[in-house]
Amino acid sequence: MRAARVWRSLLGVEHTVVEGVDLEPDRDGEVLVARVRPSRSRAGLCGRCGCRCPGYDAGAGRRRWRGLDVGTTRVYLEADAPRVCCAEHGVTGAAVPWARHGSRFTAGFEDTCAWLACSTALSVLSVLLRVSWRSVAAIVVRVVAEAAGRRDRLAGLRRIGIDEISYRKGQRYLLAVVDHDTGRLVWAAKGRNAATLRGFFDALGPERSSQLTHVSADGAEWIHRVVAERAPHAVTCLDAFHVVAWATAALDAVRRGMWNQLRGAGQTTEATALKGTRWALLKNPSNQTGSQRSSVASIAKLNAPLYRAYLLKEQLRAVFETKGQRGHQLLAGWLSWARRCRLPEFVDLARTITRFLPLIRNTLDHGLSNARSEATNTHLRLLTRRAYGYHSPNALIAMAGLTRGGLCPNLPGRS
Repeated sequence: MRAARVWRSLLGVEHTVVEGVDLEPDRDGEVLVARVRPSRSRAGLCGRCGCRCPGYDAGAGRRRWRGLDVGTTRVYLEADAPRVCCAEHGVTGAAVPWARHGSRFTAGFEDTCAWLACSTALSVLSVLLRVSWRSVAAIVVRVVAEAAGRRDRLAGLRRIGIDEISYRKGQRYLLAVVDHDTGRLVWAAKGRNAATLRGFFDALGPERSSQLTHVSADGAEWIHRVVAERAPHAVTCLDAFHVVAWATAALDAVRRGMWNQLRGAGQTTEATALKGTRWALLKNPSNQTGSQRSSVASIAKLNAPLYRAYLLKEQLRAVFETKGQRGHQLLAGWLSWARRCRLPEFVDLARTITRFLPLIRNTLDHGLSNARSEATNTHLRLLTRRAYGYHSPNALIAMAGLTRGGLCPNLPGRS
């Protein structure tokens, strides 16, 4: 077997001529430098579009690309870096078969780096591959951009979930769109307003927007407004979790009000006992401990208004567990009870639910929730915590596309 073929296999390159390999001294020991050039069929191509173009000049001369280590030895590929004159992109660097345009790393190195970035922190990855964490972040952005350019992530959308997530302090948000059928993140952008969401529908286009059948969202009315404007045939469903969360917040507000009344009246013992019942009231009955169930039973005997608020919260939760026509009947009964319960917090909640009643009825009929969007948000929080925060939303969006958008590349040499 020819030595050149062996080296091509070790370096993980194709359409490449290996002219020679040497060990050169470096500050950390020795590095392996392979002198290469593109094969004749891959020479003189535009680095951006891949079209064959006339040569322009020698560029900056010879340059190096970092490759995957061979054993414990760092590897560099060295070659000429001429420029070509493309009819579409003007004067630009010629394409090389072993690396992406504008990168200082081979494609195999970047694919390995991006694959590992899905499972480990950038700081750990930078030590393992002996590159800076900023280089890792740039590699992820490049790999995701190339993978996204090869496929239409918005094709075939029928049911989507829309939600926002804070990615940094200072009210900085991302708006994320998830495909309910595949569970993948299909679009994300900085911001959480109508203009940001219109950007998604602009990318989707009128024809594909008209093919959407269901959209799930929280109580943000600007989302409902834009969906009705751009996808009028889609059924908008209000996320059940958020509706029950409103009831949970109303229940806690009732408890706090009673606690303040008891404390203001000097009944400190009763106030202390009531303060300790928070989690017993907020938990679902199936998750309560024995002592928490005893606390709820004590409230049922001694504090009728607070127990009424607890029952209102539980019945609203039962509405969404039941769904269908029976769910509609339970919801009507709940609204009637909440309007006359003499608890201001739940009277206000009844008004809110009445305002969103058509969307809640859609949820009961179609059973669609924002669970996949919330799972994606949880994953984005994990990515943020693992990286100790992101300065740029683009870096987080790229990582999200890599891990939740189906854009992670295979490891080199594996299908």
